[in-house]
Amino acid sequence: MNIAIFSDTYLPEINGVATSVNSLFMLLRKNGHHAYIVTTSKDKSVTFQDNILRIPGLELKKLYGYRASFFYNKEAFKILKSLNLDLVHINTEFGISQFGFIVASNLHIPSVYTYHTMYEDYTYYATKGYFDRFSKWAIREFDKTCMNRATEIISPSKKTLTYIKSIGVEKYVNVVPTGFEFNKFARSYDNLKKVADLREKLGISNEQKVLLCLGRLAKEKSFDIIVKGYKNYLTKYTNQNTILIFVGDGPEKNDLIDLVNQLELSNNVKFLGKVSNEEVFKYYLISDLFVNASISETQGLTFMEAMASSVPVLCRFDNNLVGVIDNNKTGFFFIDELDFADKLFYVLNLNKEQINTICENALKSIDSFSEQSFYINIIEVYKRAIRRYW
Repeated sequence: MNIAIFSDTYLPEINGVATSVNSLFMLLRKNGHHAYIVTTSKDKSVTFQDNILRIPGLELKKLYGYRASFFYNKEAFKILKSLNLDLVHINTEFGISQFGFIVASNLHIPSVYTYHTMYEDYTYYATKGYFDRFSKWAIREFDKTCMNRATEIISPSKKTLTYIKSIGVEKYVNVVPTGFEFNKFARSYDNLKKVADLREKLGISNEQKVLLCLGRLAKEKSFDIIVKGYKNYLTKYTNQNTILIFVGDGPEKNDLIDLVNQLELSNNVKFLGKVSNEEVFKYYLISDLFVNASISETQGLTFMEAMASSVPVLCRFDNNLVGVIDNNKTGFFFIDELDFADKLFYVLNLNKEQINTICENALKSIDSFSEQSFYINIIEVYKRAIRRYW
């Protein structure tokens, strides 16, 4: 098949959608399909190289480097028309993705649309709390319009499916969790050799237990709950030799740093900034525990990356994680910042055998998120879209 994948965000940007889109792109090519990425660029002109078509876009600084492009580009359309596309796969909602719907309509080919992001959780970036009810209604209507335009709809999780149905979308929705390559996160000899000196470089002693927060530092990720919970932990359980590291960047970084200073945690917390997609696995492998308080995820890829790295997961309970995390079997849930302190103490004091059992269970549980399962399911959706369009 010849498939154009439209997304407003793509590598080297680090976020769940960019990672999912890249996984799909690489997987399709590996299986013999002609896949193309259509995304934004900081350049002033259209570029097409290595099957990646980039269209100029304006950076949205408050949205962690996302770029907004105009919804039509004549030069890009001419290139796409020459590729004899069988379908388009749209992964975001704005400029580039609206262009995707236009391309599908003008080339008379089907469109597949994946709903990755719960945008109702992001309205404060635009409204600052004003007209919040109206803005959420507008987003729901916009989401519904996008889905109704698509030939086939994909939801990456049951949580997202519930939302899609709740806003009045009556079309059939395919639930297809994004697959990813587990091997690069595996605790193999080669991988461990690559990270052997990272702890030393970061000034982390072998005696310290490392708690990892990884992702975009933004309000909807609720990292402040982790910081406050960590303070509760250090206050309640003294003489615990731990360090909390944040890997990533984003609009909430300065507020989190201020909170860390206010709680007098600067000696226990490190902000390491953004790292390249190729380097991310190293930070999982130097960690003793992955912690996360976000309930805005549509699938939770970072949770599964941690599990693939044989790192135990402690996360705030969310319906989206049911089926991914089995409490006390494949990972651990906490409820709030007070509960976090007790759960953290409990997990860090499990013996090696108990931790190994949790990690082994976790590895088995993510088999259904393998690349092969994802590929089989996504091709079925593509074939259905093409059949429906005949």
